[in-house]
This record gives sequence, C-alpha cells and structure tokens, in this order.
Amino acid sequence: MAARWTGGHSSPVLCLGVSPEGLVASGAEGGELAVWDGRGVPVGRLRLPGADDVASVVFSPACPARLYASYGETVGLVDVRALKEPADSFRVNEEEINCLAVNETESALAAADDAGMIKIVDLENRKVSRTLRHSNICSSVAFRPQRPQSLLSCGLDMQVMLWNLQKARALWTTNLQDSEMEEAGAQAAGQFFNPPLAHSLSIASCGNVFGCGAQDGKVRIFRVTGVKFEQELAFKGHSLGVSQVLFLPGAYWLLTGGNDGKVLLWDVSSGIGKQQKSPARSLQRKKAQMSTKKEGKLNKTALNEDPEILPKLTIEHGEKVNWLSCVELKGSKRVLVADQSNSISVYPLPDA
Repeated sequence: MAARWTGGHSSPVLCLGVSPEGLVASGAEGGELAVWDGRGVPVGRLRLPGADDVASVVFSPACPARLYASYGETVGLVDVRALKEPADSFRVNEEEINCLAVNETESALAAADDAGMIKIVDLENRKVSRTLRHSNICSSVAFRPQRPQSLLSCGLDMQVMLWNLQKARALWTTNLQDSEMEEAGAQAAGQFFNPPLAHSLSIASCGNVFGCGAQDGKVRIFRVTGVKFEQELAFKGHSLGVSQVLFLPGAYWLLTGGNDGKVLLWDVSSGIGKQQKSPARSLQRKKAQMSTKKEGKLNKTALNEDPEILPKLTIEHGEKVNWLSCVELKGSKRVLVADQSNSISVYPLPDA
C-alpha cells in the first residue's frame, strides 16, 4: 500500500522535484506550488501569478533553497525557505513550457515548449543564448552529468537529439519510428497506429547512458559515444504509453511510469555494453550497419530488443503517471508518484 502525502494541493499534481537535501517540490494545475519535508508534511504553499499550470520544477544544484518552476510560458525562481512571489521570473518561450533542466554549474537553464523550441537561458544575465528546435512538441530535456554544455532532448516528432550548447544544430539525431521500421520490416505498418512519440528521458549518473519512454509502450536505452549515440536495448515496458522514465542515482536501475497506471523498476545493467562484449555480435552489427543506406538508422541486427529483460518490481498504481521522483527517507529509497489526484503517492523501493 502506498503512503499518501496530502494537504499540499487542491488540483492534480503534474510534476515533482527533489533537492540535494531531501526537500520535495510539487507543481499542480492552476499555478499551485508546494514544498514538502521528508515526512511528507507541506512546509510551504504558493499560487503562482496567472494561475497557469505548473508543468516542471527543478532545484538549483548549487543552492538547494533555489527552485525553478515553469508556469505557462514563464520560468519563475523562488526561495523554498519562504515561499512567496517569485524573486525573479523571465519569459523567453512563446508556448507553454513542458520541461525545465538546469546544468550542474547552474550556468544554463533549458526550457522546452509546445512549439518544439528549447530556449537555453544564460542564468548569469537571464538572456537566451541559444534556441534549439524540434519539429513538434518538445516533451523532455536533460543536461548530461559532468558535461554542462551537453544536452539531450526528445519530443512528439519521435526525435531523440544530442546537442552541444556551443553549436546551433544537433550533433546527432535518431528518429524512433525509422528505427522501428528498419527493425520490423513489413510489420512496421502497425507503428502508424501507435507511433513512438517520445515522452520522457532520463540520464544515468555516468552521463553516457540514457533511457527514453515512448507512446508505443517501449523503453529504449541508448549509449552516448563521442558526438553520437546508439540504441543498446529496447523492451516492452507498458501496455500503454510510457509517460516517465527515471534512472536512480549511481546505478543502472530505471523506474518507468505509464499511462497504464503501472510503475516498474528495471535493472538494465546486464544489457548495457552487452554488444561490445560479444565479438560475433559486434561483427554482425558492423556488417548490418554497413548495409544500412541511411546514416544514423539502425536495422534489426543492430538493435538489441531483449525479451529477457523483466521488471524487478511492479507497482500497480492504478492511475496514469504524470511524474516520478526518488527520495531517500530514513535511509531507504522511496519512489514518489504524481497522478491525476491532488496527492503524492509514496512507495518503498528495494536497495539497488
């Protein structure tokens, strides 16, 4: 049974964020913002100006008291020690922001929106330094650990993209539907009815491995090598779209949440680097890549869709998952789940 954190919101909770000190922030519809202590007690509440939905919250990596929150097309900066009107705010996006990310040096903030734009804000002077683009809604964006100039993004254009902030264009792009069609061949027609719209991505602590969840119910694991990335694993995670993916700190354990109301925990460590460990697979893979005409596309032998990967834990949450976070409470990990309700569900996790 899940514990429930209540009393922070009157509207559905849309997003969660956890500070290095264990404080939890939550954003909800109608401009509601709340901060919780480790016991699940609200320590502050605020309704942001304009009452736009709070779609994303992220704590400063440099100062745990600073919290960035997106509401509508605006990014606000608040002090969680005393929740009041934003101490600062800036509006650089023209459409509703879906996801925020701040790099580890807190020199840059990325704001991804419904127009497919990713605005990179120089936080020192609060000005846009770069505008990156998807051709459809950009749903998720994340900076790579230990690489403050390196960014990953995904969107409803089915594109997963790797960026360097010093460049105005993507270093590498993979179209999830193209990959599926290469793999499935004649059976790919079904993908038109359930296209792999990319909803969420999360990067492992190493900075080189990341996961992506999509509308087709699949979870895909990629590895970055230099200025490109390649798919290492793909497995069916949910019966409906995968709305959230989250790598746990310091491990290759991945949490996924879906529109099917399930939260699953996966250990993907056995599949990462697997292809490189097998000389025969490596040779086969190289031959397959040589026969692939379109650069950046993967065909069936280049993919590792592993039916042996099974969830280590299944949580029947029962409601569509809006957001997942992980927090350590009393020495044990807990997964926090936001859904269509006005409360936050808390489940215990096994030691990873």
